Amino acid sequence: MTAENSKPPCAVIILNWNGARLLPEFLPSVVTGTAPDIGRVIVADNGSTDESVEILRRDFPGVELWEFTENYGFAEGYNKALERAHREGYRYAVLLNSDVKTPGGWLQPLVSYMEQHPECGACQPKLLSYKEPEKFEYAGASGGFIDRNGYPFCRGRIFGVVEEDKGQYDDIREIFWATGAALMVPVELYLTAGGLDAGFFAHMEEIDLCWRIHLLGKSIVVVPQSAVYHLGGGSLPASDPRKTYLNFRNNLLLLHKNLPKRDLRGTLMRRRLLDTVAWAKFMLTLDFGNANAILRAHRDFRRMRRAYTRHPDVNLLRQPLQRRNILLDHYLRRITTFSKLPL
Repeated sequence: MTAENSKPPCAVIILNWNGARLLPEFLPSVVTGTAPDIGRVIVADNGSTDESVEILRRDFPGVELWEFTENYGFAEGYNKALERAHREGYRYAVLLNSDVKTPGGWLQPLVSYMEQHPECGACQPKLLSYKEPEKFEYAGASGGFIDRNGYPFCRGRIFGVVEEDKGQYDDIREIFWATGAALMVPVELYLTAGGLDAGFFAHMEEIDLCWRIHLLGKSIVVVPQSAVYHLGGGSLPASDPRKTYLNFRNNLLLLHKNLPKRDLRGTLMRRRLLDTVAWAKFMLTLDFGNANAILRAHRDFRRMRRAYTRHPDVNLLRQPLQRRNILLDHYLRRITTFSKLPL
């Protein structure tokens, strides 16, 4: 094998920030589970101030280390890493969270699918829980969707109800969004689509990216023949007001960016009403931190939306699954599993 063709097609990029606790637990599985002729394991360090870099240099000499001088956040950190991956000639990249365990051979089905389907713009493996391996993991399960009001749900997870994996979602199929915990994308397409929106900082930025990939005419799929195990909640716990703030603000931003103007006003009016209900629920339970987070999210959305002036001509939320109202499905119709959603 010559120097010209020795580079594998895929860069497996783990963005790390102060992950000294996670690296020894999860990185060994990525190193041993990733065939070197298919993927190169790279840790892009986002300006860590703990012992992360020391651990990487001492205990993982075979892992390539890219160091950033500051914490750019999840979105911009990956943008910088994908720009470098493009310069170094990688065809594909997997954006892999630092709290993901990968079994042997996990990457091959993803690369094979992408190689055989040039119309595919992104894919994900099946995402299972690291703590409860018999269950799907909240942040992507077996592929993500979004409803008419912007609420995300998954094959294997609707709101807080997470299903056991019994092979019910093992078919390869098109989805609306692929999880940011293990997102594979052609590097050049990632850059053409504009990458992850740095204004989001973190949370829902992968849904926004996937929406833009769809608008470029590409498909997004889940390839469950590959399965990985995600710890989840590694950055912020579900009850943290900062997480609430980012989720509500970024959800409004992705609707504002990607819906046609003719549909935008009505959708945002519904969301204001629904978010007011969520605010009232937090207030009634005396959770003032999360109630205030929703108010700040709407305030900052009104300020930030001025930076986004382009809107597409097509409304992707008119597709069958995206036309659904998952709130009504779940809370009124008592639908708790994806397989029971009527199409």
